[in-house]
Amino acid sequence: MKNTDRIAKSNHRREFRYCLWAALLFTAGTTGGALAHNDNNQGQNHGPSKPPIVLDDSGGFIIGGQHAVINPATPNRTLSCDHGYVEYFHTHHPRSTSIVLWHSSSAQVWQNRWDGGEGYKDKMLRADYNTYIWDGPRVGRANWSCESVTYTPAARDQGNFTAWNFGPAIPAGQVPTKAEWWPGEQFPINSPNYEDYWWNATGSRYDEFDIEKNIEIETDAAAVAADSGKLGKQIVYLTNSAGGLRAMKTTAKTKGHNIAGIYTYESIGYVFPIGDPESPTLCTDPGPACAFGPLGVSQDDFKKLARLQITFAWGDHRPETSAFVVQSRLCAKLINEYAAKYHLGGHAEVLKLAEDAGLTGSTHIAFMDMDNDKVAALLFKFLKKTRLDGYANGHGH
Repeated sequence: MKNTDRIAKSNHRREFRYCLWAALLFTAGTTGGALAHNDNNQGQNHGPSKPPIVLDDSGGFIIGGQHAVINPATPNRTLSCDHGYVEYFHTHHPRSTSIVLWHSSSAQVWQNRWDGGEGYKDKMLRADYNTYIWDGPRVGRANWSCESVTYTPAARDQGNFTAWNFGPAIPAGQVPTKAEWWPGEQFPINSPNYEDYWWNATGSRYDEFDIEKNIEIETDAAAVAADSGKLGKQIVYLTNSAGGLRAMKTTAKTKGHNIAGIYTYESIGYVFPIGDPESPTLCTDPGPACAFGPLGVSQDDFKKLARLQITFAWGDHRPETSAFVVQSRLCAKLINEYAAKYHLGGHAEVLKLAEDAGLTGSTHIAFMDMDNDKVAALLFKFLKKTRLDGYANGHGH
């Protein structure tokens, strides 16, 4: 054998070993739950092995916003601001539907379970959905504002306890006692690491700037993103809390038809058609009074919602008399009426996780709960029922 042949074969073996090692590292780095916390059998390691997440690529980009002249005296000096930021993950065998994860207070909630177990991002990727995490203008990774922004620190940690429906009252101390939680809550209360999980839950967020003016700025950028096609041609928004209101307002602002559905967990805020006799009194103040709606859109723009497949999901301890549950039922009713009247093909429903699906102990952020596998199963059932689970190449694996 020639020396050059031996060298070539040696190089080939090294390249093969390198590629195999790189693939193993990539798989380990993208399997989420495999590296999760594992105490008291609450981690993800004790279940059956999961298929690897196989990506073609991942990355991020900014979209929307403006290049603002901040100082009129220097017209050639600008600030790029009020844009949104998108982190994307493209699967190797993608489905036609892409999933956009939108939370108004933190993108982190989509990444893990309360105890660090597998979160929704990895669940969507394992199911072959191209997945996008959205940070709206002025929050998270898109925090450059075109205007002065005032942030005043305030004691918020313990207030999250009731805001996220962990229990009926704000805890007396800094760390909630077990007795202060709703019974059977799907949070790792009995874990030896419970206190760490509590602090991580309340700390992994950022200021939402909850005023109606900011809702308009955020949804302006989100509508540009949806119409651009960069998020896919068949988008389903997965949202939580005030993100639901923003996804609905975004849909009303779009010019194209790239949005196919909204699946929102405990949406705090709704839109209604202006001038419709069934619409509630609509909020118009640009400040904090209208941070959670109800907001109005034209009847033509409301029809855009009537083209979508929509689920408004609620966890435990949300009575039918709750103002936002009432609004969700009215919004779904009007969407269905518009869909039927104008033959638009959409449908909206209200889903009570406990009463309708038997899942009890759900928090305000049910997709982070300890039973998030079961919560996700309902989402996948919705995608299948609405025929939003097909593969881009016409067939699956």
